[in-house]
Amino acid sequence: MRRREFITLLGGAVGAWPLAAGAQQAERVRRIGVLVYLAAGDAEGQARLAAFTQALGGFTTWEYSMSGKWLELLKEIAPGVTRAAVLRDPASASGTGQFGAVQIVAPALGVQVTPVDVRDAGEIERAVATFARGPNGGLIVTGSAGGIVHREVIAKVAAQHKLPAVFPSRVYVTSGGLISYGPDLIDQFRRAAGYVDRILKGEKPGDLPVQAPTKYELVINLKTAKALGLDVPTR
Repeated sequence: MRRREFITLLGGAVGAWPLAAGAQQAERVRRIGVLVYLAAGDAEGQARLAAFTQALGGFTTWEYSMSGKWLELLKEIAPGVTRAAVLRDPASASGTGQFGAVQIVAPALGVQVTPVDVRDAGEIERAVATFARGPNGGLIVTGSAGGIVHREVIAKVAAQHKLPAVFPSRVYVTSGGLISYGPDLIDQFRRAAGYVDRILKGEKPGDLPVQAPTKYELVINLKTAKALGLDVPTR
């Protein structure tokens, strides 16, 4: 019987990607479960997992200090903003850390920041609508599974209330969001495959160093910017 390694890619509670990949001779069949928070048919999830699988034939996604850049970008693209709602997942340590980084730079930029917890679509809509009653507002969305799941809702309410918004990854911008700045997640998935290979060959996970992202990308939705009346240089 020909030996093969099987990789099962689970899309959270929404769906699953069953994939099989040929591999070198092994003593036994290895199974790798990759948990993601995107539906089985989501193009972004498929692109990330394709990069992971390609690199097969452990990493940190967020460096909290870079989160302050989101507020800087918000102020740059919409200079009139003096208030910013920061959407975060209260159950995630990363949400707290990213909000802290935003708070640090807020005084120097003359912006008052307010945390908004992300739990479900209804709560997001109500919280953003309440925040939008005040003047000169903008949104910052931190990195979280809840944010990804509700990205279309967030983009919709931001547009509805004419709020410029900054997001942590390009998938929000392709869903109608204004601007994103964050690590290249496709590259992260590709690099993570090297760690999986080393572990399968016998290295102890605890002995492998934690690596931060090395590639970041800035993405702007010019159509959304035009709808908000924002002037964005094309060069």
